[in-house]
Amino acid sequence: MVSGNTLAEVAGLIGDPARANILSALMDGRALTAGELAWHAGVSAPTTSGHLAKLAAARLVAVERQGRHRYHRLATPEVAAAVEALMQVAAAGPARHRPTGPRDAAMRLARTCYDHLAGRLGTALADSLRERGHVRLTDEGVGTITQAGARFLCDEIGLALDDGGDDRRVRPLCRTCLDWSERRPHFAGRLGAALCRRVDDLGWIARTRNSRAVAITPAGRQGFSRMFGIDLP
Repeated sequence: MVSGNTLAEVAGLIGDPARANILSALMDGRALTAGELAWHAGVSAPTTSGHLAKLAAARLVAVERQGRHRYHRLATPEVAAAVEALMQVAAAGPARHRPTGPRDAAMRLARTCYDHLAGRLGTALADSLRERGHVRLTDEGVGTITQAGARFLCDEIGLALDDGGDDRRVRPLCRTCLDWSERRPHFAGRLGAALCRRVDDLGWIARTRNSRAVAITPAGRQGFSRMFGIDLP
C-alpha cells in the first residue's frame, strides 16, 4: 500500500506548473533535452535542471545519455497513464477562458499519448477494432485479440506484437485509456504502441514539432479509410 505522505509527495511534484509542463511535453513518447524542456516549461535552463533532478529522483522521469548529450523521457507507461488521467480530470473541471487555436484542433484530431494514438483518430481506431470483432474488451477494460484480429493486424497491417522484449512480461497486451478530449477510450498497452509505430513507419502520420499532435498524411487518409473504415477531415 502507498502511504498518504508518499502520494502527496508525488502529487506535489506533478502539481508544480513547470514540472507539469515538462511531463506533458514528454507525453509524446520522445526523449527531449533539458533545453527543449526548458522551452516547454517556460523557465530558465538552471531551473529546469532542478525540476528534472526532482522528477528523476521520484522515478517519474528517466535519463538517457548519448555521448555528451542527456535526454529525458517518462520513466514508465504507468507515469504516462497517470498524467493522462490527470488531463482527463482537468478537462472535466470548471471551464476556464482560453482562446482556442489551430493547435487545439490538431490535438483533438490526432495526437500521441505516450507511445500510442489518442484523439479522434485513436478512439476511431479502437471503435473499428472492437466493432469488427478484432479486439474483445472485458468490463475492466482489458483487451484480447481474436484470431480474426491477429490475422488482420499481423498479416494485413504488419504489426509485430511480440516486439518489445521484457515489455511483454510487465505490460498488458491491450488496455483502454480514457481519452481526455473525446471522453471515450482509445487503446494503450503493447497493441496501442505497436499500432502507433506501424502507422508511423507506413507514413500514415507525421510528427509535429514541439507538440504531441500528429498530422494524418494523404497516404494515411487512404490507409485508415481502406483498412479501418475511418474517414476523418
